[in-house]
Amino acid sequence: MKIIYAGAPAFSVVPLSALLDAGFEVAAVVTQPDKPTGRKAILTPTPLKSFALSRNIPVLDFAKIREHIAELKKIGADAMVTCAYGQILTQQVLDCFALGVHNIHTSLLPRWRGASPVQHAILSGDKETGVTVMRTDIGLDTGDILIREKTEITPVDTAATLSERLSQIGAKLIVEALRAVETGKAVFCKQPQEGVTLCKKIRKEECLVDFSKSAQELSCLIRAMSPEPLAFSRLHGKLVNFYFAEATEGDAEGASGQVVRADKSGIYVLTGSGILKILELQLEGGKKLKAADFVNGRKISVGDVFGA
Repeated sequence: MKIIYAGAPAFSVVPLSALLDAGFEVAAVVTQPDKPTGRKAILTPTPLKSFALSRNIPVLDFAKIREHIAELKKIGADAMVTCAYGQILTQQVLDCFALGVHNIHTSLLPRWRGASPVQHAILSGDKETGVTVMRTDIGLDTGDILIREKTEITPVDTAATLSERLSQIGAKLIVEALRAVETGKAVFCKQPQEGVTLCKKIRKEECLVDFSKSAQELSCLIRAMSPEPLAFSRLHGKLVNFYFAEATEGDAEGASGQVVRADKSGIYVLTGSGILKILELQLEGGKKLKAADFVNGRKISVGDVFGA
């Protein structure tokens, strides 16, 4: 089977590597154009492009894939695999592949159709999520399901740790899925009508920490947004980004957002319900620190208030 593989972030690299190791012919990789990054705005390729070039795979970095139908047809691929590609495919694109377009989606469809399923699964306090390999149609993640696998969301999972696990699952499933398609043994199932939820791309303003909410909600928010785009607040007038926090039991006198304890075990902050134990954070202009180092550096003390 000759395939085109479309993706962009580091998440999409592991499944592509698995397909190559399994012996599939990857005729080309399609990804996003290089983007300026850092203070010097240096044009930087996507992680998938860098990996593909290291394996001598031709790379097509289309700004809009729908404008390159002729190039896609010329490759003569039987199928296309998409993984965190980030572009909507038109019917013309889908029609380029006799064996279809198959998407590695990081949720248990139909829950969390859309752009940010990993973040929303953690944000909503879901106990499990998974990967679904589906046949792409022109709807938003509405295609028929070929195969899927569940995984638990643990209380210490961040978007980073969960994504890493889902990437490994996706790598395994896409190999199984394409082998079934190639041999004519693939069985597709319609998605259930019940349990449909949608998620949009995360906006930065949604990451502001409101300490009047419960500690459990805030732990979910911080873990869901780590390592990007990062939940944030302010301390002494400066921006503070949060990387990891846990909800703990307890109560104390004071306003929401007030620090009631700060030592090597963590920074404990009052919320609308319970106490949030912050374990990793970053002050504006500084680097990410463990709470103990943040406290030792005297950047915070009992009585300080986040968001004030």
